[in-house]
Amino acid sequence: MTVSETRGARGVAGTEVKRRPKNRRAQIAASSAVAFGAAGYHGVSMEDIASGLGISSAALYRHYPSKYALFREELLRVGQAFTASITVPEPDLSAAQRLRHMLTGLIGATVENRATVRLVRWEGRYLEPADRVVLQQQQRAVLVALDEQLAVLRPELTTAELTMVSTAILGVITSIADHHAALPQRTLNKLLVTACMGLTSAGLPPAATVSEQGARAQIPASFKHELLLRKAVELFHERGYPNVSVEDIASAAGLSAASAVYRFYRGKSDILAAAFRRAADRVSGAIGPAVSSTPDSGAALGVLVDQFVADTFNERALAVVYYAEFGHVPAEERAVLRNVQRLSVQEWARLVREVRPELSAAEARFLVHAAFAMVIDLGQGFGDDPIAGRARVGFLMRAVLLG
Repeated sequence: MTVSETRGARGVAGTEVKRRPKNRRAQIAASSAVAFGAAGYHGVSMEDIASGLGISSAALYRHYPSKYALFREELLRVGQAFTASITVPEPDLSAAQRLRHMLTGLIGATVENRATVRLVRWEGRYLEPADRVVLQQQQRAVLVALDEQLAVLRPELTTAELTMVSTAILGVITSIADHHAALPQRTLNKLLVTACMGLTSAGLPPAATVSEQGARAQIPASFKHELLLRKAVELFHERGYPNVSVEDIASAAGLSAASAVYRFYRGKSDILAAAFRRAADRVSGAIGPAVSSTPDSGAALGVLVDQFVADTFNERALAVVYYAEFGHVPAEERAVLRNVQRLSVQEWARLVREVRPELSAAEARFLVHAAFAMVIDLGQGFGDDPIAGRARVGFLMRAVLLG
């Protein structure tokens, strides 16, 4: 090594010079995905991301001009990864083989980008309009590709029914991002591909003939506690928790001033926690009566499925807010809610295993999470459209859980 080369490696004072890694942008993207996935887009600063990497904020800004630039790049990168994952190189495969290949690709892309897929599912609305259109086009390309293979396998289904099944499949797969449970890749792939192929072959019950919009209980104006809760959840769903103020909630509930809210709740996060406690208690509280009033585990699951679909469809906003805004609940409340959710999933999984003893406990939990996510996605994607009515969604939920 020459003197000049030695200087380049050691620095003018003979000390070791730290060189920037060539893959710094990739490291930043990976670190930001984990941070955003844990605390949400609004809960993370550029300083947080820089600290996690052990670099200065100035160094981070050399690669990305803003937090939004990082967020945008990550979401659209994963959207592109999903569209790439459904490419089938072998043209001579059957429709079923091509579909299986696509499912395996989507599962792999979800596992590889778990934190960012969670962002896509629940925080994509924070993209600016033009970027949101790009992400929606990417998602639509995946659904269309699935529809094309399903149309060969199920020619009797209408276009809307094909999209419903594709949406259900995508909900099952991307549910991986909604929890932290783990399975070996081969086991996970087999489990979810089997569940998704079951959805493609299931004979759908007839579509509802009329809209099944549930009649929401009317809250008297004097019941300000309940009215605040409902209006807050609706606003959180519409705008996102960080974009809603106490003043907005007070106005929506017909209160003259924000100070009136504090007579009922300590603050905005207290309202969110109260809504989440209600959602968690509703799921956990249904289990005991369902088990005690039915002759076996299969029947109990049937009751629970119908109840879960009804509750989700009646409270669509709360179902989404529960997943999208969980990071904004105070830490001590999150711990309680996670424990309630964990126990509820375990009880559902126990019932599933009593019907399907070939499944491990971990596999059964994955299927429960998949079934929950699928119902929420169908409720959001189709609203009150009879094509995805409650009977059909309940049927598909049973197909995921019971095979």
